[in-house]
Amino acid sequence: MTFPATKSSEVSDSTKNGRKSTSAESRQGKNVDRFGNFDEVERSSGSQMSKDHNRALQQSASLARSDLYRAKVKQSELILFTTQLSVMLDSGVVLSDALDAIAAQAEHGTFKMIIMNVAEKVKSGDNFSKALAGYSKVFNTMFISMVRASEASGRMAEMLNVLSGYLGFESETRKRIKGAMTYPFIMALMAVAATGTLMFFVLPRFMGIYESRGAALPKLTQILVSFSKMLGNFQIMTAVLTVAIFAATGLYYWAGTLAGRRVIDFIKIRTPVLGTMFVDTVVTRSMRIMATMVNTGVSLLDSIEVIQGSCQNYYFQRLWVGVDEKIRDGYQLSESIMISPGSELIAPGIIQMLRAGEKSGKLGHVCDKISVFYEKKLEGSIRNVMALIEPVMITIMGTIIGTIAIALLLPVFRISSVIAH
Repeated sequence: MTFPATKSSEVSDSTKNGRKSTSAESRQGKNVDRFGNFDEVERSSGSQMSKDHNRALQQSASLARSDLYRAKVKQSELILFTTQLSVMLDSGVVLSDALDAIAAQAEHGTFKMIIMNVAEKVKSGDNFSKALAGYSKVFNTMFISMVRASEASGRMAEMLNVLSGYLGFESETRKRIKGAMTYPFIMALMAVAATGTLMFFVLPRFMGIYESRGAALPKLTQILVSFSKMLGNFQIMTAVLTVAIFAATGLYYWAGTLAGRRVIDFIKIRTPVLGTMFVDTVVTRSMRIMATMVNTGVSLLDSIEVIQGSCQNYYFQRLWVGVDEKIRDGYQLSESIMISPGSELIAPGIIQMLRAGEKSGKLGHVCDKISVFYEKKLEGSIRNVMALIEPVMITIMGTIIGTIAIALLLPVFRISSVIAH
């Protein structure tokens, strides 16, 4: 910005010309919206246009804000937000200032607006956890509960640091699973393509040869031909797809009921191999949360309440509700787990380690050790399962394609005798 060299000369010149002096600020007005956008509007004839423009901006902002409550962001952005906020708070930066700084650096427009709205709520007097609760699609129950607990203990920076590490662990676990599933998925697509080619292009040509020669088809080939005709029948496939859509819709709504949830959650924890991995995942999360909250001065009951919110499985929730009730009745944590419904979900070794931690007064340290052990166990289980997927997929696809090939080639062995006659 440049300033006039001499103010007195301007005054004298304007006086000589018989006009009132005007400065740069009086010639231009600036309207600032709540998001920090500046619009320069001339005061002469554009005042009404400026009002209309600002009104449109406010309506657009209001509409955008309503959409934010349903918005979702990437896990990587949430991890970065949590890490940055933890570092800033640990460095002594005020929460509202830290949120403003993070919002200014955010690249994703939707998440940027969410952070700005959270910062505004914090500045207006709301608790941080209450401000986050308005965006449940971005910040889940566990995230909000841990922030609320850290507000009570006054150790938010430490809690956010641990939360960032846990979110990173979950993200890496998902990436490993997706990466390991990429190759089998590609193989499955190739198998479907090969099967479709054999069924709809190769098989009809063979059938034409067999029928022209009057060859009797083997039973396996007849089954394959019938299946191919069924797939090519528009009415049958329409009926099948309609039934499948209605069944899937009914299953979806049934899964939202208590009875459906109990059945599905039971399958999750009892499925061989995968069920063990699921249980290990929930136990790891529970012990990590308890270690973090106990070490930061949060009461045991508050820690268990957060764990309840983080467990989406009905049987684990029932377990921790029972543990909460027993602790209120005066039992120790280890005893509460043993006598609560669903205690079989927690390995006896974990209960013994918790009992030792209670006696030594180092419950948080013991929970941290348990979580580290189960994280390593879970990583090993994922590697083992992923190593088994490839040979299993090859076996299944080989069986399907091999069966089709055999069904196609069996009549070939009769071709010579048919031609001879």
